[in-house]
Parts: sequence; C-alpha cells; structure tokens
Amino acid sequence: MSYGLLLLATGWAHAQVPVADFARHAKYRWAEISPSGEYLATTAVVDGKTVLGLVHLASSKGVNLNPRDNDEVTGFDWVAPNRLIYTLGGHYGLGEAPTPTGELFSINGDGSGAATLYGYRAGAPASATHIRRATSDMGYGFLVAASSNEPAFALIGAIPANGPGHAFSFSGAFTEAYRIDLNTGAKQQLLTAPMRGASFLADHGGRIRFAYGIDVDQFAKVFYRGEDGKWETVYDGSKGGARFEPLLFNRTDDSVYARCDGEHGVGGICRWQPETRQLETIWSARESGSAELVETFDRKDAFAIRTLLGRPAVVLFDKSAPEAQLLVELMKQFPGSDVRFTSGSSDGKKAVFLASGDTDPGTFYLYDAATKKIRPLLARGDWIKPERMATMEPIALKARDGLDLHGYLTRPAGKEQARDLPLVVLPHGGPYGIYDRWGFDPEVQLLASRGYAVLQVNFRGSGGYGLPFQKAGYREWGGKMQDDLTDATRWVVAQHIADRERICIFGTSYGGYAALQGAVKEPDLYRCAIGNAGVYDLRLMYTRGDIPQSEFGENYLKMVLGEDAAELWNRSPIAHLDALKAKVMLIVGGADRRVPPIQAENLHGELAKRKIEHEWLYQRTEGHGFYDEAHTREMYEKVLAFLDRNIGSGYTAVSAK
Repeated sequence: MSYGLLLLATGWAHAQVPVADFARHAKYRWAEISPSGEYLATTAVVDGKTVLGLVHLASSKGVNLNPRDNDEVTGFDWVAPNRLIYTLGGHYGLGEAPTPTGELFSINGDGSGAATLYGYRAGAPASATHIRRATSDMGYGFLVAASSNEPAFALIGAIPANGPGHAFSFSGAFTEAYRIDLNTGAKQQLLTAPMRGASFLADHGGRIRFAYGIDVDQFAKVFYRGEDGKWETVYDGSKGGARFEPLLFNRTDDSVYARCDGEHGVGGICRWQPETRQLETIWSARESGSAELVETFDRKDAFAIRTLLGRPAVVLFDKSAPEAQLLVELMKQFPGSDVRFTSGSSDGKKAVFLASGDTDPGTFYLYDAATKKIRPLLARGDWIKPERMATMEPIALKARDGLDLHGYLTRPAGKEQARDLPLVVLPHGGPYGIYDRWGFDPEVQLLASRGYAVLQVNFRGSGGYGLPFQKAGYREWGGKMQDDLTDATRWVVAQHIADRERICIFGTSYGGYAALQGAVKEPDLYRCAIGNAGVYDLRLMYTRGDIPQSEFGENYLKMVLGEDAAELWNRSPIAHLDALKAKVMLIVGGADRRVPPIQAENLHGELAKRKIEHEWLYQRTEGHGFYDEAHTREMYEKVLAFLDRNIGSGYTAVSAK
C-alpha cells in the first residue's frame, strides 16, 4: 500500500489550502458492517444534511434514508443480522445544528421495513396500510443492547420528559427499561432505575444488570441487579471506595469489564466480579487513563485497550484473539496512522476499520478474511491532502506548582524546526472531562496552513488524567486553570518556538472564557484574544442558559464554580477591562442556549463604552459554536484576517494599547 508514503511527502506544504476546505463537514461521519456481513451502514453528509446510507456490499447498490421534516440522522446501531436502530436530530427554533429528538427508529439493511419505535411521533401510521402498535412517548430513548436470543427484539432505555411543556427536558426523571419489538415498536416495561438519568448495562443473556451514572448530587453511583431482581448499591462516590464504571460483560457473563482508577489513581481498566464484588486490575495508566475497550467482532468480549495519551496506541490483553492478530497486521500496513475497528461480522469473516491521523480525516476500509484483501470504502474528507497538512507533536511540561501537564504543539508544514513563529493558543471547551487528543482537527490545520503554530493544553480540570486531576480544576476558573495555559504558553516561548510578541489566544465555550480571561489576567502576554460562544460574566451562569434550568445543572455549577458572587465577578473577564491591552474579537450565535448571547452582548457594550475597538461577528441562527458550512467559512476568514493584522504578516512592533 502507498498510504504511508503520503505522510512523508511535504512538497506542497507551502501551497495555501482554501478556507472552505476546512469548513466542510466530513463526508462520512461513521460506518459499520452488519452482523450478517451483507450490508454497510454509514452516516453520510448529502447537501449539508446527515442521512443514513445503506449499501449492499456484494452488489455495491445502496439507498440513502433522508429523514422527514428536515431532520438529520445523528447515530445508528446494528441490532440484528440485517436490522438497525437509528436516531435523529431536529432543527428547533433558530439553531443550525441538529438537536437530538430522543426518538428511536428501525430499518432493514436494504432500506425496507422502516418503523418508528419510540418517541413523540411513534404510533402515527406512515401510510394507510401500515399498522403500528407503538405508542407516542414524550421522552429520550436510547439503545441498551441487541438481543442475540431474540433478533426481533432489543432492550432500550428511556428517560421520561419532566411533564407538559418540557418535552425535551429530561433531568430529574428515573430511567426506565423496555423490551421493544424492532418491527412494530410494541414495548414491555421491564424495570425502573434506582437513580435519575441512569445508563444501563445488560449481560449477553438480555438481563439488565447495572444502572449507573452521575446522580443529581454530582456523585457517581453504580447499582447492581442480581438474580432476585433487587438493586444493590455497589459504588457510591459520596462514600468513597473503589470507583468503577461498568463497560461490558465478558463472554461467559461471570465478570464485567469496568473503567476504574487503576493502581496509580489516574485511570485503568478492571474486571469486576459479581460473585465476590472485587475489582481486578487489567491495565493501569501512569499518566493518562484516557482509554477505550476494544471489543470482539461479535460484541461479546474484549481483547484490547486503546490508549489515547499522546498518540493512540493499543495494549493487547488477549493476544490469541483473531481480532488482535488482525489488528496488529493492519497497523503494520498503515504505519503512523490510528487504526481502529468500527465493526465486524458476527462470524469474523469481514471487518470495517478506520485509518486516520493528525494529517488525515481518515478512510473506512473493508477487510475480507476469505481473500485477505483490504478494500477502501469511504474517504471522510477526500478534499484534504495529508501531505499538505501539519503534524501534531505531543508535549509535556510542568505547571508552576509542579503539576504535570500534557498537550499538543502543531507547527506549519515545512516549518517543523522553525523558531519564533506566531502562536495561537487554542484552549478547549468543556472544561471538565473534555480534553484535546491526537487526530485531524480542521481548526488546528486551518491555522497551521496560514503559518501559525498552534498550542493545545489539557489544563487541570480536563478529562483523561484521572479524577484528582479533573477535581483540581474545580472552582479554578480564572485561577489555576488559567495559570496552566499561561505556563504552557511561556514554555513554548522559552523553547524559542513562538515569538513572545506575536501570541493570540482563541477558544470556544469555556475556551472563549479562557481567551478573554487570559487577555485581562496576562495583559502583556497576548497580543490578541478571540472569544467564540464564551462566558464573560460567571454570575450569569446561574441565571441564563440551559444549565441552571435543572437541579442537576444547579448542583453542577455549585460544585465547579462556587456560589460567592463577589468571587465570580472577580474571575469574570468583563470585570477587568481596564487591564485589557489585547485586540479583541467576539463571535456569537444568536440561538445559543448553553451560553446565551447576553454574555457577549454585555461585553460588547462595555467595550463600546470604553471606546475599545473590537471585532464583532454575530450569526442569528447559529447555536453553541457554528455549524453551517457557509457561516463557518465566513468565521474562519474573519478570524484569519484578524490574526493577520495582529500577529501575522500585518503585524507591526507597535506595542498593544
């Protein structure tokens, strides 16, 4: 194969890639083969809308399922040899991005037998001759497990809506489990979870054995259901103990794989024994517990752990598994790429995998055991040329208090050894539990393609480095979390990678907060700051947006922000504009329900009062981050122009105001 050679070619690195190429949605979001091995299902973007694509592999003939009412497909799961369940997102109000409807639909691999299983539109006949026995439900449904014993049925979970007028508000409700007919939607309630908003895990015999999740008090809880049908608390974060989250039962159903703290407290994978209630460690992380369990093709066991610190890697704990041997061979065929199985046929004769990387959005491939051949199926972004992209370099450093920090540094292609580059610091959103990882990022590549080095930091509070690391960021908005970004920025300058006079900070959501907070807290460090959908007055977090509209959200804010109004104001960028020297750009979505426009509008007004010039980009129909390709392209063009004036070719040595 010549794929690996693409990673080595850099001859086109200096040619400018069109901005529109970075604003496009991936052509194919995901792809999986049916358990029978006959069909391929994929979420494909057609005319800017995500549809369900179904392909008969032998004939290469297929159909696209285009949802009604301008909805979009948001996900799918194969639940029978040739039948799948899929979910939709709707466009409500002004928002461009689809919002999950909570409904469940099913269809055969050839596009026949469509049925509405669960949700507010269930029960309505598609035609006069089609009789449905599903009932309309106001709630949020999700797949728990397929039934290998009864291929016409599946297990689903459902979180009922909170009552009239709150059709899409589900906090505070106890999750229910149902056995559902995949053809008619007729369902039988099996049980109710002992906690609100719970997820379920079933064994391979179709019995729901676990309910787990983060409760409204913000503590993780795990409940086990034995043969007597009674729920037993086996972990309660409020009381301490050995933390674990159930993931998958083993083939014989006598133990369950679980995410746990590991031997070093930063994460690991364990086995939990129902009979003894004991955890056995399989793998322990030393720096980052960011990892995924890799399942066998029949989904009845696991054979490996995929780790995500730095570059993705695989730890095999069952080297004898056929899937393990195949994965090793594929990794040899695609050196330098992240190779991961998406699915396999139940008999293991066919498998679909994705090969991707930091410079490549990736391609889905089909492996056929009978011929031992690999066939490319779908390229996610065939307009992206990997040889023209920039590589991500994992970095590690220490914060001022000695805490270990990790992140990524991306330098423009062809300038991997260059010194004193203009730098864009790109803090991630969230902030808690979210983390930057190695892989293709169109925003990073856009900036690198225009000559900017890009710094991404997994500051304290980020996920993937253990619960203590995440908790270290609680109530540290504008405090130690911000200091971590500052320390990493100064580290890059000290390495002579970045020009200390040409640094801009640019982020979305929490990243937007961090951008403006960085500008007022470190006025001499950043030449400019770009806030997209950012929080600029922490006090408003308790009164505006969708987070404080539930008990769960209120408790979350109390835990991570605290309730001291004076302290919240002191850590708000809008309170310290007198210290501002950086040039500012604000990007706002008028339909943002997470961080309503009032956050940016208030800051916009205060800047205007002080006669501080700033860029203002407002899109009435966008939500929490831009979604529409044309809007995204315009935003990128304006961001690049702003950066060029301040730290790019238009930069002058005149000190900032």
